[in-house]
Amino acid sequence: MNDLVSVVVPVYNVEPFLKKCIDTIINQTYTNLEIILVDDGSTDLSGQICDEYKKIDKRIKVIHKDNSGLGLSRNVGIKASKGKYIT
Repeated sequence: MNDLVSVVVPVYNVEPFLKKCIDTIINQTYTNLEIILVDDGSTDLSGQICDEYKKIDKRIKVIHKDNSGLGLSRNVGIKASKGKYIT
């Protein structure tokens, strides 16, 4: 299988955990990934961390939006995805 897989990660004030989360996704053995980080109006450094990772890995796409909750953030990420599979 070599299909594009979209990984949607809603992000809201998860600064202490975010780097480990993104590193785990980046380091998967399956590399044909599109990583969509949806910053849902974080008030900590989560949004900045997302932007830093976008500069490091071309597979990462960052969407910043006003806070509207997990469900709407997930839906924004799904709409932006281009993969055959979404997780």
